[in-house]
Amino acid sequence: MRPLIAGNWKMNTLRADGSALVVGLIEQRAGEDPGCDILLCPPFVSLGLIGDIIAESPILLGAQDCHKEESGAYTGGISAPMLSDAGCGFVIVGHSERRAQYNETDFLVSEKARAAHENALVSIVCVGETLVDRDADNTLSVVEEQLLGSVPKGANAKNTVIAYEPVWAIGTGKTPKNIQIREVHDHLRMLLENNFADGNEFRILYGGSMNSANAGEILSIKNVNGGLVGGASLTVKDFWGICTSL
Repeated sequence: MRPLIAGNWKMNTLRADGSALVVGLIEQRAGEDPGCDILLCPPFVSLGLIGDIIAESPILLGAQDCHKEESGAYTGGISAPMLSDAGCGFVIVGHSERRAQYNETDFLVSEKARAAHENALVSIVCVGETLVDRDADNTLSVVEEQLLGSVPKGANAKNTVIAYEPVWAIGTGKTPKNIQIREVHDHLRMLLENNFADGNEFRILYGGSMNSANAGEILSIKNVNGGLVGGASLTVKDFWGICTSL
């Protein structure tokens, strides 16, 4: 399967910063196919701007979250139909920062993924353990519970991507050992194959302090089908270095 490298800009970049970043990536992409799909997930307010810039390029557009409802009295909410209307093809749901800071449950994440699917969006469903979970040797049970509770029935490899992000590695510069990454990705693959007819075709991304220096090694691990990149997606050099490390 073709790998996916997704850049999650989080709450970063103003219009000028985001525009310059995307123009730089388009220039790089115009001269070379890195052998992967490239996805950018800017802040909501920049979706229109970034979407217009990448419209004639192979780069894909996604959002960082969506509401579970399609419309209504939800001040500040952004619905899946709005994202689809804005030109998005993907949306991240269940990121650990949303789970921790906004108390999002597996059920809510599944409802958001369902809303995404109903509006022709690919959901990137995030799972991952905390350092307490890791130290207690509960990593596999935690990600299993999150996966089974967060991926809605009817999901398939065309409308769903899984992202494994150990919470303790996000933005810290720390990364699990390769054997630890492989153990989790192999377990996620087993769960997908056991619960979905096309489970062997789902893309499983790794996220958590991935950068241009360690990406090649991580992306070579079995069942790692791409990356969900945070801080390193905010510069052309670092992000393109990850894209070309396959």
